[in-house]
Amino acid sequence: MNHAPHDTSAARDFAFLLGDWDVVNRRRTDYLDPESDWEEFPAVSHCQSLFGGAANLDEIDVPSQGWTGLTLRLFDVETGLWSLNWSSSRSGRLFPPVFGRFGADGRGEFLGDDTYAGKDVRARFVWSGISETTAHWEQAFSVDGEKTWLTNWTMEFTRRVPGTPAG
Repeated sequence: MNHAPHDTSAARDFAFLLGDWDVVNRRRTDYLDPESDWEEFPAVSHCQSLFGGAANLDEIDVPSQGWTGLTLRLFDVETGLWSLNWSSSRSGRLFPPVFGRFGADGRGEFLGDDTYAGKDVRARFVWSGISETTAHWEQAFSVDGEKTWLTNWTMEFTRRVPGTPAG
């Protein structure tokens, strides 16, 4: 899935994500502490296509945590990069985007700058393990200029069986 600028086939890179998914979230209780505990919680996600596939919007409902989130993904035709833009009902604001693309191996890597607990961090989102019925997403932060990364959130996506009740 490695694409040159102006290659509109990349605009369909996220087509795998369309539809309904059960999601198992695992995240660290402190995103920067490698010794922190992991918490696990379920969610349901729905993703829809926009702009003929050059954008999509997914909403994730996390009833056990009392919040919902959304990601708006936009494909920039000139740069050949995707921007991934996250927001949560907890804050009602957009977080700084991450930018990237999928490689020939089907793995997508997306990088951007953010802050966490008052510290500047480099954020990395990775999409991998993509099939018709599964996908894996993970978030990692670096505080040392990308020399080391600490994975602090993962999501395992499983395609929902039609007719399965949400939540």
